[in-house]
Amino acid sequence: MRLLLDSHSFVWAKAGGRALSDDVLSAIAEAEKVFVSVASAWELWIKHNKKPIARILDGGPSAFAAAANESGIELLEMTLSHAAAAAALPLHHRDPFDRMIIAQALREGLTLVSRDRIFDRYAGLRILKI
Repeated sequence: MRLLLDSHSFVWAKAGGRALSDDVLSAIAEAEKVFVSVASAWELWIKHNKKPIARILDGGPSAFAAAANESGIELLEMTLSHAAAAAALPLHHRDPFDRMIIAQALREGLTLVSRDRIFDRYAGLRILKI
């Protein structure tokens, strides 16, 4: 299985996984590949820079990449194809960061790890619930 961590899933995984279920932790440990989107970094810098998770963001792009890499998580870049797919999604969800992550999961055949229930509305999206 190939996984894409939603922003909060990435933060929780980096915080030691206490907020993640045993099933999710096992799936992450056993996954063929685990990704975090550059859209998640963008979202975290914009929305959460003053919250406790800021330590993941403090060192800028290289620190974010290192935080992912040290956990065996690969960065998933945003492409023009992802942007077009995000724009074409039904408007079930208006958050541009989540729309990008949904589009990336769909385009790349990834299972999205998230607690966001509105994601259930997107046909074809595979979700691993937290």
